[in-house]
Formats: sequence, C-alpha cells, structure tokens
Amino acid sequence: MQINREQLFRASCLSLLVTSLSFGIRAGILNKLGVDFQLDKAQLGSITATAFWGFPLAVVIGGFIVDVIGMKKLLVLAFLFHLAGILLTIFAQGFWTLYISTLLVGLANGTVEAACNPLVTSLYTDNKTTKLNHFHLWFPGGIVIGTLIVLLFNKLGLNWQIQVGMMLIPTIIYGYLFSKLDFPVTERVASGVSTGDMYKAILNPLFIFMFICMFGTAITELFTGQWIDVLLKNVTQNALLILTLDTGVMVIGRAFAKPVLKKITPQALLLISAILGAIGIYLLGTLTGNAVFFAAIVFGMGVCFFWPTMLGFVNTNMPETGALGLNLMGGAGMFAVSVYTMIMGSYYDRIVADSHGDDALAGAQILHATLVIPCVLVVAFIGLNIYMKGRSKKTAAAIQV
Repeated sequence: MQINREQLFRASCLSLLVTSLSFGIRAGILNKLGVDFQLDKAQLGSITATAFWGFPLAVVIGGFIVDVIGMKKLLVLAFLFHLAGILLTIFAQGFWTLYISTLLVGLANGTVEAACNPLVTSLYTDNKTTKLNHFHLWFPGGIVIGTLIVLLFNKLGLNWQIQVGMMLIPTIIYGYLFSKLDFPVTERVASGVSTGDMYKAILNPLFIFMFICMFGTAITELFTGQWIDVLLKNVTQNALLILTLDTGVMVIGRAFAKPVLKKITPQALLLISAILGAIGIYLLGTLTGNAVFFAAIVFGMGVCFFWPTMLGFVNTNMPETGALGLNLMGGAGMFAVSVYTMIMGSYYDRIVADSHGDDALAGAQILHATLVIPCVLVVAFIGLNIYMKGRSKKTAAAIQV
C-alpha cells in the first residue's frame, strides 16, 4: 500500500471546498429562497440550522466509527450525501424539500470533517496546527468562490439552481480521487493508544474546557458569516461582498499560519482572535455604508484562526483524544451554531414585527447580542494562557529534576 500524502491532502481540500461552497452559495441565495418559496426568517433559520445540526450528527457518529471502518469509506459516504443533497436542492419544491436537501448537505459536510481532520493529522504528525490551518483555508476560500459565483451569476441573470449546480463539479472530482487513493490508519491507531485510553482522555478537564469554548468560537465565526447578507442588507448595498471580503481575509490569514505560529503560541493566537472578533462584530453592528468594509476586515482577522487552531491545540496537547476528540470539537461547534441560528431567526422576526418592519435595527440588535460571546471568550482564553504558562513551567521543572 502506497500512501500519496500530497494527493490525499489535495483531495481533502477539494472535499472541504464543496462544504464551503454550500455555505457561500446558501448565504448568497438565502433571501431569494425566501422570496421564491414565500418563507419567513424563522423558516429560513430552520433550513439554515439544518445544515448545522446535520453536521454535528455526522461528525460525532463519524468520530466514533472512523477508527473502525477507516477514513476512505467515510469519504465515499460523504460523496453520496453531497451528490443527493445538491440534486435535491436544485429540484426543491418548497420548505420540506429544501429542509431535507440542506440536511443531506449538512450530513455530507460533517462526514468530510469527520474523515479529513484525522486524515490531515495522520499525514502531518509533526506539523498539525499549521497543516490544519492550510486545510481549513479552503473553508473561507470556498465561501469567497461561492459568494462570487452568486454575484456573477446574478449579474448574468442566471437562476439560483444553476448556482447550486456548480457544486457538482468539485464533488465529482473529489469522489473520483478518493476512490483511487490508498489511506493510512488514523494517528491514534498507528501510535497504539487504546480505545479505553482515548475515552479517558476525553474526560480531561482541559478537553472539556476547550469543548465548551468551541461553542463560542464557532458561533462567532459561522453564525455571523452565514447570516451576514440578511443582517446587513439594509445597512449597505453590498452585504454579500462584505462576506466575500471577510472570508478573503480568512484565506490569507490561514495561508500564513506557519510564520504566525512560529511567533506566538496557539493559545495566545486564540486570545488575540477573540479580541479582534469582538471588535469586528461591534463594528459590523455599529458602522454603516462603506465603513462596514473596514469592520469586515477586522472581523475576518479575528475569526480566521479560530476553527483550525482550536482543533490543532486539542490534538497537539491531548493527542490521546485522537479522531474522536477532533470530531467532538467540530460537532460541538456546529451544534452550537445550529441552536443559536434557530433562536436568532425567531428573535430577528420578533424585532422586525415590534419595530414595524425595521430590518436594519433587527440586524444591529442581533449582532450586538452575539457580541457577548467573543467577550466571554476573551476572559476564557486569558485563563487558558495563564494555565498553559503554568503547565510549561511545571514541565520544565520536571525535566530539570
């Protein structure tokens, strides 16, 4: 069996590209779906949330079975889910077909994450956080491509079904590549860590702390990004372009993760990210007109390292948690976004009703409510930095003895 590390990494990036295209294109067509199928914001929130709870369902189940069935079989399953979800979206007839198709895409996205995160850490055991950042740059990268597809196709007068259909191209390519390649076993299996030791590691207080923090980092990044067109459409004429700019900053940031992580520790990077994320959300909810583009840059700088650095921190400092640890983290993040999206969809409709149709006010209030989350993360990550500094001193003292 010959493991082609670079080919596997490229195919992984392509599968994540499909995941992110689904986010970018859905963010761009969300309002159009509401008009075409006469859906209110609560219904749109339910459809959007379906992708987010389908993701954790798949990623957690995948985390439990990936060591048993292998990463290749999971990725074949992801391909089938993506194919079915995209086709059903194209031929959707109303709320329930959109709901089921979005759920299938969510399940596919979660299955990709369940297989590809442990695949990347297994391929690059000496450089996990950097390579996870390089892998995850295709998430904002695909959102940039997806939102640009929406903007371009809208200009050309092409309907949203054709926009969704564009996702079939990378889906078919990644499905073909993975079917031809040989896969390694996961790092946990290769290193001989038992399943019992893996479950014990999951109960480590540091893992539980990071698991809870993942709720906040995911909501800060993904809820704000996914709903940006809805929240800011009455503040600027180019709400979708703001998402493109924000995610473009994230692509650049993740591409330069290696030199950044040479200068500062992952926990310090998480603290800086939380501070910038809080400032970015505050500015997005406060500024109007072209000044919102500046807010998008600050926000993008804040959230760009969150997801991959959270995963890299856990897998580097607690490698015994293995693929299950990575997937529980990813599942926690997406589950939190799913619940938060449903709550905020209803809250948005209530604010609009109370303010006699003031969408701009509703968007600003949703952003200001969300601002609490990165502010709490700032405090949490200050504590994490203090704890890790103390742990480093203990380790150094033990080595000297």
